[in-house]
Amino acid sequence: MTEITITDKALTIEVKGWDKLWSLKSRLEIPLEHVTAVRSAKDESSSGIRAPGTHIPGVITAGTFHQHGDRVFWDVHNPSKAIAIDLRDDRYAKLIVEVADPASSISMIEQALAPANA
Repeated sequence: MTEITITDKALTIEVKGWDKLWSLKSRLEIPLEHVTAVRSAKDESSSGIRAPGTHIPGVITAGTFHQHGDRVFWDVHNPSKAIAIDLRDDRYAKLIVEVADPASSISMIEQALAPANA
């Protein structure tokens, strides 16, 4: 599980609990200008991922993976609570993370992006 916070210039993802161990990350800080889109990730597939990272199908996908030629960060136990954050000009092409409330997290990120995209 992760917790998302936003400042004027950055989106911060805090990895919680044991997921820090499984994902080998405790925090990601992404400049808001690198975020291009956010959406529900309940239909994202972990197929085609290659290590490093922890991947136990149906249990957890956590860490940095290479997927279809892109570097993608995953931290998901329950896909129905996951969101996907698309990036440009960043180390990662996409972040797929589980959050407590996907709808409010998506809304919060979209609101932060609104002035930048206007």
